[in-house]
Amino acid sequence: MYSLSFWRRPSTSSLPRSRSYLPRQREPSKYSHDLTYHYHPMYQVEYAIHAVRQGSACMGIRSDKYVVVAAVKRSPSKLASHQEKIFRIDGHMGIAIAGLTADARMLQKYMQTECLNHKYTYESEMIVGRLVEKVADKHQRCTQSYVRRPYGVGLLVAGCDKTGPHLYETSPSGCYNEYKAMAIGARSNSAKTYLQRVYEDLGDKGFSELSAEKLIFHAVRSLKGCLPGDKKIDEKCVTVAVVGVDRKFEILPETQVAKVIEEAIGGDDAAGGGAAKEDNENDDSEDDMET
Repeated sequence: MYSLSFWRRPSTSSLPRSRSYLPRQREPSKYSHDLTYHYHPMYQVEYAIHAVRQGSACMGIRSDKYVVVAAVKRSPSKLASHQEKIFRIDGHMGIAIAGLTADARMLQKYMQTECLNHKYTYESEMIVGRLVEKVADKHQRCTQSYVRRPYGVGLLVAGCDKTGPHLYETSPSGCYNEYKAMAIGARSNSAKTYLQRVYEDLGDKGFSELSAEKLIFHAVRSLKGCLPGDKKIDEKCVTVAVVGVDRKFEILPETQVAKVIEEAIGGDDAAGGGAAKEDNENDDSEDDMET
């Protein structure tokens, strides 16, 4: 057997004094996968919420019988297709997203699996609020450990179960709320202002007695000021879905969306950015996110 006694660790003084041997100064990267340096869960949550604010806008509106969600689809270039913004979860439920599409797909698969397991076990459709609570818990678990970063996506969950139609909004922080109407994403203040004005004009009953067609009308019209710059609203960049007590979750075809846009916008200027410029002062001007 050979002896290793001759081996000796070289002293640090024998190493050449070069910058390559000095500790490298690193700056903490925003919303990164770095798990060992300058990680702070609260900062990561703020960066995830910022990602939601940069995503293209989506909105939802609810009556006593129907829920409608609509979203602005974004294309990275004229040669690329528009990214999907609305996903079907089950026959009675779907989601609209704002933020990172990859994170949204992970949550979509999780929600679909939960609905499938519930249907297999109990032979009934899953309660919308119960699934939203599970998704919110999944969001929150990422904020209390450095193992995983928070999901950089916000969801509008539209569904109809035995308790009636529901519209929920989830946040990367793990918070969730139920709304009669809500909008998230870039320039969403314009849609919120429009929805609040319409709600006040309708009186005490609000949106409760509106039909599915009226909800779709207001959903499309609210997105008019959510488009960037001078881009015009059309059936290619807007997607709409509806679900109700007597209607399964359905994403409307482009031909039907085009008719609604013609009826809702009509002879008005369809350019997006200047329609509600004063309502978007607090929105981020950056539009380089995935959705």
